[in-house]
Amino acid sequence: MGGIAGRIAFVHAIAHIELNAIDLAWDIVARFTRLDLPRGFYDDWVAVAADEARHFTLLCDRLVDLGVAYGDLPAHDGLWEAAAATADDLLPRLAIVPMVLEARGLDTTPQAITRLRAKGDNATADILEIIEREEVAHVAAGVRWFEFLCDRRELEPIPTFQNFVRDRFSGTPKAPFAVEARANAGFRHEYYAIWDTTPA
Repeated sequence: MGGIAGRIAFVHAIAHIELNAIDLAWDIVARFTRLDLPRGFYDDWVAVAADEARHFTLLCDRLVDLGVAYGDLPAHDGLWEAAAATADDLLPRLAIVPMVLEARGLDTTPQAITRLRAKGDNATADILEIIEREEVAHVAAGVRWFEFLCDRRELEPIPTFQNFVRDRFSGTPKAPFAVEARANAGFRHEYYAIWDTTPA
């Protein structure tokens, strides 16, 4: 992130993640309508979509400040690959998207904010602080409804989550984990302790 090109690429990549997150939130609302879920489930994901849209707009505006626009750079489709891998069942969708991919943002964002401030880019850092704060609620929604469905299906949440990560995620969760931020989202360390290689 030292040079302007690197900074632009970083902001563009985060904007792309947020754009995909909008689509994923609406997909979870539309795809799983036949499951007789409480109204609160849909309210939560509509709220997530609204947050992600605001994040995307903030990042797009920041790209304009940096002299480019969203879409000027290539982007990956890893998030949609995760969506496709979990399109058949809401339970693995909740395990992989909010509890692995969004939780990863809680792990990596603080370091990115520190690096941006060290380079004098307070404008981008301020946006990431907003995103980091609001993503806690998104992870919390994932955990809450994952545990709700596990209870409905009479499954133990922790081994069920770990099995879905092994079977449906192309990779493994990577340490270090933001244990405190995850705990604030109700995401207990026991869920991901098997991947936590951080020295005690």
